[in-house]
Amino acid sequence: MNKQVIFKKRPVGFPDEHTWSLEAHPIPELQEGEILIQQHYISLDPAMRGWLNDSKSYIPPVAIGDVMRAGSIGKVIRSNNHPKFKVGDTLTGWGGVQQYVATNGDSWYKGDDSKVPMPLFISTLGMPGMTAYFGITEVGKIKEGDVVLVSGAAGAVGSVVGQIAKLKGCTVVGIAGGEEKCDYLVNELGFDAAIDYKSEQIYQALKEKCPKGIDVYFDNVGGEILDAALTRLRMHARIVICGAISQYNNKAKVKGPSNYLSLLVNRATMQGMVVMDYAKDYGRAAQEMAGWIMQGKLTSREAIFEGIENFYETFGRLFSGDKQGKLILKVIE
Repeated sequence: MNKQVIFKKRPVGFPDEHTWSLEAHPIPELQEGEILIQQHYISLDPAMRGWLNDSKSYIPPVAIGDVMRAGSIGKVIRSNNHPKFKVGDTLTGWGGVQQYVATNGDSWYKGDDSKVPMPLFISTLGMPGMTAYFGITEVGKIKEGDVVLVSGAAGAVGSVVGQIAKLKGCTVVGIAGGEEKCDYLVNELGFDAAIDYKSEQIYQALKEKCPKGIDVYFDNVGGEILDAALTRLRMHARIVICGAISQYNNKAKVKGPSNYLSLLVNRATMQGMVVMDYAKDYGRAAQEMAGWIMQGKLTSREAIFEGIENFYETFGRLFSGDKQGKLILKVIE
């Protein structure tokens, strides 16, 4: 049987325990040219909350009754004359929150887990890493000497953003919640400074940690922190809008920035980014990032929890902050 997390109702605010149901269905029979993938790990990302809303976005919403959308990685255990993939191949794609997936292989990619641990292909070498890479290099357009501020800096995307900026010769300040996460940024990832938004007054902390202002702000949280960052922009600064996790579960209207005129005064830009726009260049980015990993210049931390039946509890950690690095659910039994 194939255990699946099925989307049942659209939430208002934070999803409750009735938003999804855990169901078991027969493993599907393969059609000609299909493969069966036994999934090992599921990627849990803040963007999943947005996919539950029936509103215009960069990707259609998850339909009621569908398997919950998610990135995943697993191994081919059966093939019905597939022309490209064979039994034993490790593949990553959009398998959803389930233990098995039958597919024709479109939009699935091989990963060599003999050299890199399987979870890294849905972490630093997957969507979060690609988001960080293209967000900071293509949208943020970092250059040596820039002062870079990153919110959600201890998360899957923010932690990689900061490390790439350091590799490119920037001064990097990260914003995270709690002393442990801030220590991780400075002492393990090599950030120049960290701001604990839970214990520090954000406006004052930005003055102290970014005294010369900010050239690039990589925003993962939105809300008050975005508003505060706008007050520290340097001339021709770039703001990368990657996410706004502080706003995803609002029952009222999204809280937008009131200090936006700083963009005018400083001739700055604010641009949204969606990683799927850069799909044709994933291979190039992955190759460069894999090189950094092999050289010990780029590290990551994966928070792995076990059991597909624990999906709801694990999903909640995205918003409670009760994790560090990339949140992953192991679903193989």
